[in-house]
Amino acid sequence: MKIKLKELTVDNWEECIGLSVSDQQKSFVADNSYSLLESKFWEGLYPLAIYYEELMVGFLMYGIESETGRMEMSRFMIDEKYQGKGYGRLAIQQLLELVRKKIGSIEFYTSAEPDNVNAIKLYESIGFEKTGEIMWDEIVLKIQL
Repeated sequence: MKIKLKELTVDNWEECIGLSVSDQQKSFVADNSYSLLESKFWEGLYPLAIYYEELMVGFLMYGIESETGRMEMSRFMIDEKYQGKGYGRLAIQQLLELVRKKIGSIEFYTSAEPDNVNAIKLYESIGFEKTGEIMWDEIVLKIQL
């Protein structure tokens, strides 16, 4: 399966903000437009579009968390039309490889709403482990790269 992570540019940002999750999932993830705006005002955040071949199917953002100084995946979403096809797993695996190549062997973090059971299962199946921490009312997970 051909998954690529691409930078958000003047040519694709509007497509990115048009991506959406189901109504039941909206409380689990910030709107992509908010995330893109956040990346313009906070240094060290890197938004990326997730493509299957030439079709944008999702969005993620990673970078340094301002409160903890940890490197983390702060946003992750697959558009509701493309969920359940394995795109998310492949995108996260590519992100982990990208961070490993750019930064080296580090602890890499993410978090999820406690009710977002599917995301937690996905993260754990990739190798993330719960830390026991709760931040922003979310379960914190980490993986050693």
